[in-house]
Amino acid sequence: MSSPNPPIKRIAISTGGGDAPGLNAVIRAVTLSALNRGWECYGIRDGYNGLLMPEQYVEGGIMRLTRERVRGITHLGGTIIGTTNRGNPMKFPIKNPGGTFEEVDRTDELVRAFRMHSIDALIVVGGDGSLAIANVLAKKGMRVVGVPKTIDNDLDRTVITFGFDTAVGFATECLDRLHTTAASHRRIIVVEVMGRYAGWIALNCGVSGSADVILIPEIPYDLHKVVPKIHEREQQGGDFTIVVVAEGAKPVGGAVSVVEREVGRAERLGGVGEKVAHELAALTGKEARVVVLGHLLRGGSPTTFDRLLALRFGAAAVRALEEGRSGVMVALNPPKVDYVPLEEASGRMKVVPLDNDSLLTARDLGICFGD
Repeated sequence: MSSPNPPIKRIAISTGGGDAPGLNAVIRAVTLSALNRGWECYGIRDGYNGLLMPEQYVEGGIMRLTRERVRGITHLGGTIIGTTNRGNPMKFPIKNPGGTFEEVDRTDELVRAFRMHSIDALIVVGGDGSLAIANVLAKKGMRVVGVPKTIDNDLDRTVITFGFDTAVGFATECLDRLHTTAASHRRIIVVEVMGRYAGWIALNCGVSGSADVILIPEIPYDLHKVVPKIHEREQQGGDFTIVVVAEGAKPVGGAVSVVEREVGRAERLGGVGEKVAHELAALTGKEARVVVLGHLLRGGSPTTFDRLLALRFGAAAVRALEEGRSGVMVALNPPKVDYVPLEEASGRMKVVPLDNDSLLTARDLGICFGD
């Protein structure tokens, strides 16, 4: 959407939520694209904490991004400006004198901080939560463009998010390695992967890595329906079983496994792999082991696909600002990068549809989903 805003002189970039391979590539693309237009570029430390809690940073809450700062960072995992999943300015946790916490809305204060630093526009790199915050800031008058980031690939209105390809590739490599040790000991090995409430990682690495069972949030599972698959494999000469389970998978009539709930952040999932392994061992009499890949999926160097997608997204975000756009998210709509309203992109989770071709392929291959 075009707007008669004054010329841009200074922009900022924020990375929020969980880290993902490719974040530094976005930062580099945004910085170089901005500098090549004569704009200054700054990175806000740790989401918005650099502006909301600047006193915590000896070196200052915002970082000047120069060519030297972003040189050689495309291949690096993580984010050089930091991130957090605890600093939601719409529900910022404040400790009361009595020791309890309450959540307060600090978005107006955040907008004032941007203006105090003469920031003309903001590029927000994040998942659903970060983009929801970006949408609120846009409605409060900030010029904002979002960049979709999540290894979970659960953001709507974009075909894929950067970080997903790297996570799936590493998970698949782990499954390749686990096949040999599982076969050697004739064990059930349960591999728990990230993904929260969407099963994209589990499905894609499970099919690619020749898993026998895949349990995803979209299909509540019954382990009594998994046992026949294990017995079938034994009868066919397969003395081991590989089970991939998404952290948000849940049994029929049950709930997701939550490790921790804390004010100011999303609930932390985990533990489902251990539960599945324990129950399958009891039901089958076979030895079962658990491997939790967890944050290994977030770390490491991004794949070529994720590097290129991140660079394309970063450059497209700067072009959007130059064109006068605001309140939009860059999105992959092959073969091009498009712009979609933040209003449509945030608050809508993209889960695995039951007619997804990869899921249908898995069923044709004989992979069990516990249903």
